[in-house]
Amino acid sequence: MSFSGEVKEELSKNMNMARHCRIAELAALISFCGNVKVDEDNHYFLYLHTENTLVAKRCFTLLKATFHVQPVLTIRQNMTLKKNRNYEIVVDNHKDCVLILQAIKLLDSYGNLEEKNNMINHIILQNTCCKRAFIRGAFLASGSISDPDKNYHFEIVCQDFDKAKQLMGVLNSFELDSKIVHRKKYYVVYIKEGSQIVDVLNIMEAHVALMKLENVRILKDMRNRVNRRVNCEAANIQKTVVAAVRQREDIEFLMEQKVLKNLPQNLQDIAYLRLEYPEASLKKLGDMLDPPVGKSGVNHRLRKISNLAQDLRDSM
Repeated sequence: MSFSGEVKEELSKNMNMARHCRIAELAALISFCGNVKVDEDNHYFLYLHTENTLVAKRCFTLLKATFHVQPVLTIRQNMTLKKNRNYEIVVDNHKDCVLILQAIKLLDSYGNLEEKNNMINHIILQNTCCKRAFIRGAFLASGSISDPDKNYHFEIVCQDFDKAKQLMGVLNSFELDSKIVHRKKYYVVYIKEGSQIVDVLNIMEAHVALMKLENVRILKDMRNRVNRRVNCEAANIQKTVVAAVRQREDIEFLMEQKVLKNLPQNLQDIAYLRLEYPEASLKKLGDMLDPPVGKSGVNHRLRKISNLAQDLRDSM
């Protein structure tokens, strides 16, 4: 099972919610994977569609537990993708539909569908717990999370911009930084930062998945730190080797030009040490001198030798 599937499985098992939170989650499920139809007799029919077994069970259970209705569950084979099944949950009793639609504020005071029935009434989202339930329902209906071992990406697909904007507002009310991108005919609300995806899982109360993601993040962080340290040390070694090779070349050039023996004794001492110990660090070279000299002192002497060699080359 994918990580996204694991999250949905965990969320689908959480039923310890107040009635107003169940209504908020149902409102999201209906908004993101459902639709309302009206026949010629002005009777309402509620349909919810999903390819996820867990989501279908969740919709069925929420409707039954919250409104004591008996939805009809239909399973159809997807002929395009033979491995997938389509689940359709239908409430075809008019009175039951009215009860549900009134609870999620999709009917006005006259019993008619609201003009903007794709939007969730702000009354349903007043409480923080209901906002959590709404995000959970939206994710169950049309959300996904990538495998954290590969990359960090959380998204919920929306049918239109207004719905995406409302969802982004609810997410960002928890101090998140979700954004909207237009993808083909859909609008996608997404989060790419790992720590914020952890926060989203906490908001939706997917605590097991949260711990798994945190473990992956810790391992990745440790691996990155080790890689950075190794790369830094490798770069320093490379830098030291290149400098040592250049220093030896300068010293050997001065020897060829019979100039080295005329230099001050302190420069001759460090020059011969460098030739004898080409891989030694500046600190180690300094410790071999009598009296010992610090790293900066050794560097200063070798730099003077290099400058002398360069001046001599330029004059030739």
